[in-house]
Amino acid sequence: MRIAADAVRDDHACPVEAISSAYLGFAGGDAGIALRCAIADALSDLMEAERRTRERSRLISRGYVRGAPESGPGPAS
Repeated sequence: MRIAADAVRDDHACPVEAISSAYLGFAGGDAGIALRCAIADALSDLMEAERRTRERSRLISRGYVRGAPESGPGPAS
């Protein structure tokens, strides 16, 4: 019983072990498939984060343009 409690505590201390165990379980114990799934998920998360950063930057730029004082006659409405 003590060993099981230590394993649970170790999973909380090191999320890498918990994540790798989850991927291995999902892949049916095949380390190659687990690694490919982990890499695919990491790349997907990275691309999503980059997309959000670009979107945020675009919105911030638009806010500066909208808040800028008008110079000249401006476009006709």
